[in-house]
Parts: sequence; structure tokens; C-alpha cells
Amino acid sequence: MADWEPLGRILTSLPARRAAAAPVPDRPEEDTCPHCHGRGVVLRDDRAVRCSCMRQKSLARRRESAGLTPALQRQTFARFELGYYEPEFLETAKRSLAAAREFVRECLEGGARRGLLFTGPVGSGKTFLASAIANALVERGHDVFFVVVPELLEAIRSGIRPDSEGDNEMERRARTGAVLVLDDLGAHNYTEWTRNTLYSLLNYRINHELPTVITTNLSLEQLEYYLGERTTSRILEHCRVYRLRVGQDIRRVKATRAAGAPFEGPDT
Repeated sequence: MADWEPLGRILTSLPARRAAAAPVPDRPEEDTCPHCHGRGVVLRDDRAVRCSCMRQKSLARRRESAGLTPALQRQTFARFELGYYEPEFLETAKRSLAAAREFVRECLEGGARRGLLFTGPVGSGKTFLASAIANALVERGHDVFFVVVPELLEAIRSGIRPDSEGDNEMERRARTGAVLVLDDLGAHNYTEWTRNTLYSLLNYRINHELPTVITTNLSLEQLEYYLGERTTSRILEHCRVYRLRVGQDIRRVKATRAAGAPFEGPDT
């Protein structure tokens, strides 16, 4: 008997061979790729090539590793709707969107040294733009870490408690990631430890020319009040500031529309 088999026969028989070696529960039909049927490779001109479903799975893993939840993964530049902004706020929204796109371009070309600070009230699109930046970079294989500020601070604090296992992986990623997104730098209960921790993190990233994207519903004066002059000064040194404003909370507007209620807005 020959000690080799045609590639096509091998690929065709892979599912049966796997099942015989280690039976596993059947997957729902909709979870099986119609192109490779779960094999991960397809035949193209008598060559085995990686199926597109494997690239999608790899992208999904990168998104999850970047800290992007399923809801955040849906936020893209294409879905950023300028129609939600009243005429008097439209120009600043356009500038913020353009700055976000330009930041992604700079990162991909290796030239981003400064980050972005998006300020504005709740529901003005700050987190949406920050998520769109993260998604655009992750899709192109760029290292990104998206984290909500209170969660990051709690993880760092937990990592230094005597009863903890000392796992500061989140802090390490926040310090050294190619791009860090700090979401919701709001009016939290800032202690001296909190201020020093944020200052140390931002100072490290500035000194190593690692850009950071920050969202906050605080004004610059409020930032200085809560974080102190030293940390605020570093943020302004490190980030270009863009303010988003809206007449009504965009999240509430979307929820109202989804419920079928009429809404009198700039794009109706």
C-alpha cells in the first residue's frame, strides 16, 4: 500500500479521522463553515489554503484580547452617524471623527506619538469613537488595549493586596501596549493612590512615546480638580483635545427609535 495519499482525499477524510480519534459532540449546523466544513482549509488550484473562517476566528480572538466586548466590536467609523449632532455641534463632531481616522493612519504608519482626549457629556459619542479606533487598529493586526478606568484601577489595586496572587497583567498591558484606550475617566473617588497610579501610568507611556486615547465627561477644569495639576498637565501634553457635544443623549435617542417612538432630531 502506498505511504502517501492525494491531498484532496486527506482533506475530505479529515472530519471522519478526527471523529474516530476523539469523538466530540456535534456542533450546530449553523456553526459549521459552509466552505471548509470545519476543516480550516480549502482546496484552491490543488493547493490547501487557509479558509476565510479561520481569519475571522483569529480576528475575534484579537478583539477579545484587546478588551473589546461584543457591543464595542460593533462600533466602527462607518457606523458613526453625524446626523445625531445638531447643526451647532456638527462641525466639532466632524473634526473629532477626522482626528480619530487620522490617529489610526498615524498608528499604522508608525508615526503616532500623541494620543487623543475626547471630552463631552454622557451620550455624546466619545466611547463610540474610541471603540471605532480600537476596532480599526485590531482589524489590521495592531496591538490595542481597551479598558474602563475604574476597572483598571480596581485590577491594579487587587494585584497589590496581600491576599492577591499578584497578577498585574492588566497593568502591564496598560503600560506597555502599543495603543491604550482609557474609557470613562470620570468623577470617581480619586485618592492620592489613584492619582499617583494614573500619573505613573501616563508618565511611562509619554516617556516611551506610546499613544493613549482617553474619554471623559469632565471639563479640563474638572480634570485638574479630580486628578491634580500634575496629571492633567501630562494628559494635555500627551493628547490632542476634542470636545463632542449633543443636545440629547445619543444612546437615549437610539433606544427611543428602537422602541418605535417618534423623535424630533437633526436627522429626521
